[in-house]
Amino acid sequence: MPNVPLVDLAAAHAEVAEEVEAGFKRIIADTAFIGGAEVAAFEREYAAFSGVAHCVGVANGTDALELALRAVGVGPGAEVILPANTFIATAEAVARAGARPVLVDCDPDSYLIDVDAALAAVTPATRAVIPVHLYGQLAPVERLRAGLAGRDIAIVEDAAQCQGATRHGRGAGVEGIAATSFYPGKNLGAYGDAGAVVTADADLATAVRTLGSHGGLTKYVHDVVGVNSRLDGLQAVVLRAKLARLARWNELRRSAAAHYHALLESVDVVRPVTLPGNEHVWHIYCVRIPGDGTPARRDAVMARLNAAGVGAGIHYPVPVHLTPAFAGLGYPVGAFPQAERIATELLSLPIYPQITADQQAAVAAVLRAALVAEPDGD
Repeated sequence: MPNVPLVDLAAAHAEVAEEVEAGFKRIIADTAFIGGAEVAAFEREYAAFSGVAHCVGVANGTDALELALRAVGVGPGAEVILPANTFIATAEAVARAGARPVLVDCDPDSYLIDVDAALAAVTPATRAVIPVHLYGQLAPVERLRAGLAGRDIAIVEDAAQCQGATRHGRGAGVEGIAATSFYPGKNLGAYGDAGAVVTADADLATAVRTLGSHGGLTKYVHDVVGVNSRLDGLQAVVLRAKLARLARWNELRRSAAAHYHALLESVDVVRPVTLPGNEHVWHIYCVRIPGDGTPARRDAVMARLNAAGVGAGIHYPVPVHLTPAFAGLGYPVGAFPQAERIATELLSLPIYPQITADQQAAVAAVLRAALVAEPDGD
């Protein structure tokens, strides 16, 4: 029976273990636990990697998105447009900034934000739109920017799943501001929670840094009401070690995705698509299991994979508007049919830089068998 985890963090750690251990010793010797040289170096290196002038490290990806929203002026009374098919943190960040999430549907093929729906949802209260760069590829931000031209509406990119991805040769935040997460399972993952905001705008970077440091850049000087959200030195050590390998790791992910494409060509699933102009980094490789509008078939297939030693998962089982936390937004079942449909059909297969061709072949074989099995498993 195969043993293929959804994500293999141990394999990634093995590649950086010595470097991380040496870095931890430096941090402890220097007692540079908050801020310090390692954090400053990582911010410079990640900004350069991302093709932007500024990177501000923060405590986690949710904080990164909230602080980016606040930096562009989102606050109480504002509306922020975002897709219904995203992790809850995207909507949480909007709510924490004091604004109202306004949800829209997704494209049925790429699962990225439906740009036409987003533009149609704009009202006089709209202060920002959040395109979520889902699963490792960038949403068509240039279409949003064109549609919002001349309006005082910011684009705040949720780049939590796309470290290293580009669209038409440009990365997230290059023309505005983007928030990312370094949660351990990301392409660039810390050993705990961490995140960052990247931007080409010096004023926005200063605003984010100020908000994340109790509202001031000088000790005991608090210009605005901020929060405590800072990247620590130990996490910066890990992130620097992994960042040096990220381009190669992303290339290995692309090779693995191409191999899955070939293995699954004749399997009864809908394979993921890459938008023209996108350089995908395959944070997640998800297939659709055609069903009857309920998750029954997909869930049964996943259970068979898990029982056979394949770590399949779901991203995401419930759209934002159908979670109890955001029931108060008032969107009924059926409000976003594409998002609701894919929530019952998407299945994430194991993918990480160290996955082998033999492991992928085993995943494909188990998936093929799971799809033809009878509901009762016979």
